[in-house]
Amino acid sequence: MPAPKRRGTSTIVPVAKWLGTPLAGGATAATRAKDIDRQEACKILDDALSDGELSMEEHRERVSSATKAVTLGDLQTLVADLQTDKAALQLPTAERPGRQGLNRWGPPAIGFVVSVLLGIGIGWGLYGNTGSPLDFTSDPGAKPDGVGAVVLTPPTQLHSVGGLSGLIEQMRKRFGNTVGYRLVIYPTYAVLDRQDPSDDRRVLAYTYRGGWGDPTSSAKSSADGPVPVDLSKFDIAATVGILRGAPETLHMKPSDVKKHVSDRRAGE
Repeated sequence: MPAPKRRGTSTIVPVAKWLGTPLAGGATAATRAKDIDRQEACKILDDALSDGELSMEEHRERVSSATKAVTLGDLQTLVADLQTDKAALQLPTAERPGRQGLNRWGPPAIGFVVSVLLGIGIGWGLYGNTGSPLDFTSDPGAKPDGVGAVVLTPPTQLHSVGGLSGLIEQMRKRFGNTVGYRLVIYPTYAVLDRQDPSDDRRVLAYTYRGGWGDPTSSAKSSADGPVPVDLSKFDIAATVGILRGAPETLHMKPSDVKKHVSDRRAGE
């Protein structure tokens, strides 16, 4: 299990907002959620998974729901039962064991050590190729082979030529093709809708965050298009240029733009 991570103060404000606490802007649970709210909810869910509050299946379902949430109330229902404050659980300080504690745990500890040594001896007798069960110098797997490490880094910054190209390549590696109903590309993650191979009336939604998670299933809607298409058939360089020129095209200040989103779907 991953080591628990201490939540920072960045989760406190969004959670208060989702709970309906009045803020300067008058936001409540009925207020429409922004992409930054959805991302903050996903961060809280990621922390909850690391802390053991959520199972992998619960985490996948909640993250998928968070990326599709409409209001702050929708997000609140996904994190309401989680520990979102920054205070760590205070455990009582254990007293130092006295002689009686040592005497109580001594025999079981000795028995454990003996069983471990016995297991090493049996394993060496069956599979060992050295003169001693504690001598592993001749193990073939321990010999240097001169092969350097190759690090495969999936993209996480997606609104660039390298990021979009890498995302499309990750689709090919994961699914064998780039066919689907819809691909929504956020700056640091993406959501892909593909046809359910076992039921063409349903859609499987995959979330990409440096790698593809397991899908969630939902009924097919009119927004998914009549048939899946090849979502890689677009000019990546031109798309990146349009994204970067969007503020000027829309007569906006670059500082006023909080996020760019590219939405590719069947029929477009």
